Amino acid sequence: MTVQQTFATLGRSTVPLIAAAIVLDLGVDPALVGVYLAIGSVAGFLTTMGCGGFIQRYGALRMTQVGMLGLAAGLAVTTAGWLPLFALGAFVGGLGQALSTPSSSHLLGRLSPRHLAPLVFSIKQTGVPAGLMLAGIVAPALVAAGGWQGALLVIAGLCLLTVVALQPLRARFDIDRNPGQPLSPADIGANVASVLRDPALRALCLAMFSFVGLQSLFTGFFVLYLVRGLGYDLERAGLVFAIAVAVAVPARIGWGWLASRLVKPATLLALLGVGMAGAAVATVLIDPAWPTWAATAIAISLSVTAVSWHGVLLAEVARLSPPGRIGATTGAVLAFGDAGSLVLPLLFSAALVLTDGYGFGFLIGGALALAVGLWGLWRRMTRGG
Repeated sequence: MTVQQTFATLGRSTVPLIAAAIVLDLGVDPALVGVYLAIGSVAGFLTTMGCGGFIQRYGALRMTQVGMLGLAAGLAVTTAGWLPLFALGAFVGGLGQALSTPSSSHLLGRLSPRHLAPLVFSIKQTGVPAGLMLAGIVAPALVAAGGWQGALLVIAGLCLLTVVALQPLRARFDIDRNPGQPLSPADIGANVASVLRDPALRALCLAMFSFVGLQSLFTGFFVLYLVRGLGYDLERAGLVFAIAVAVAVPARIGWGWLASRLVKPATLLALLGVGMAGAAVATVLIDPAWPTWAATAIAISLSVTAVSWHGVLLAEVARLSPPGRIGATTGAVLAFGDAGSLVLPLLFSAALVLTDGYGFGFLIGGALALAVGLWGLWRRMTRGG
């Protein structure tokens, strides 16, 4: 599950990370990156809202394979260089990539020891920074070697290899599938309603919205910010990004260990919300004259907060889910994350157009994370929830 999460993230993040090369080649507005991310988020929202029944009917491994196949197709179709096909690729790829987390949560929620769940989920979620790190290093190198179209085709091929590699595992791990599981649109609304009725799950939905939103700004715009806003070349910016997300791998495991042993998950998530807000402010303050290590240090601070909380939150969702419905509940909560990754990039793009700068967009994301973090701490202090 860690490996498939790595390649799912690699596929989803490649276009934004090489956007500077695409923008230069096609002569389009950089603000369209936000539109690309938003289209993928709409598709992800649709997937996470409705994937629960499919996971129960066909199995977590099979749906993971379907998702990686869709992601590969979404990357391949964009290589034509026609903007409508970028939109189609974002939608198809978003449909596919969004299956990765609810499918793996369904599987791990069934197999993980309950007291170690935050750590197990955090280890699995290290696939996200691992995928981002690979994208930050490999994608710019592939662009330099064979152009951005060649880079996208190589990454699409890796996604297809993941589909093949998972096939031998299906018989062993999809034993809980129920071929008679109905696929009714009414189940989607009932699932979301049941999640929102639970105060603890409702709080996790709000955290998911703001935290995923800020993460999408970091993964979608940070390299573009360094290149177009601060004058970095693409490979240098990609290296800064890769170093930052590499640190998120041990950070995720560390947060998972803390949540399993020392700190209640809700408290830790609230503190991380405050931390990522501070890191967003520091990101805005980066000056082109600063040495590379200073920008890297700030990027690391944003990475260990805004890119490192997922395992803790997903383990909490699994703990609070009704028996046998971990995938469906996770999908409903993740839908709020997709909503955040839809709304915030659009706000960022609007701010970029209106201000001709990248700073205000990062501040919007930081403000939302701060509000959720402070609300969570207040909730913990006053209600113990």
